[in-house]
Amino acid sequence: MKVLVTGFEPFRGEEINPAWEAVQRLDLCIAGAEIKKAQLPTVFGKSINKLIQVIEKENPDAVLCIGQAGGRYELTVERVAINLNDASIKDNDGNSPSDEPIDIDGPTAYFARLPIKDMVEEIQSAKLPASISNSAGTFVCNHVMYGLLHYINTKRPNMLGGFIHVPFIPEQVINKRHMPSVALEDIAKGLTIAVKVAVEKGCLIN
Repeated sequence: MKVLVTGFEPFRGEEINPAWEAVQRLDLCIAGAEIKKAQLPTVFGKSINKLIQVIEKENPDAVLCIGQAGGRYELTVERVAINLNDASIKDNDGNSPSDEPIDIDGPTAYFARLPIKDMVEEIQSAKLPASISNSAGTFVCNHVMYGLLHYINTKRPNMLGGFIHVPFIPEQVINKRHMPSVALEDIAKGLTIAVKVAVEKGCLIN
């Protein structure tokens, strides 16, 4: 089995993105699965195009995209992606779409194709903070999750796929009072568990 795990480049003035930093720390083999990694641009349109290019090159059995959600306290496994781009800030190319569909002909939403409850339970069992999230937002993270699931549903129906948001890491919140963070090594550990569960229990969703 092959699993593609992606993270984003830094955005909104940050020097690092804990999503990509944690992805880089993942082993190249988890639960017997080969792990491939890719960094995506934090840009509407370009991010989906890059993701699909990597998928078609690597032909993975599962894709797990990781993004930063500053302000969250936990690793949050996303349940649903909605067909909407609505940015309150600019992406890294200066785009800030408002109330625009991601795919004009696509459905309103897609549910993750991952065993999300099992993933959260296993991460929590390792004494790490995790929960299910019912909103991936309307910025580039949701954009990529929707694009991934649209691709899966229209072209690769047997592929697993979904999205996990991760909090800031401590060095990002030094000057952000009362902002939660999780250690990078704990984020990487949680993602490793999530991949392991996807590999071992992903067949349950088919």
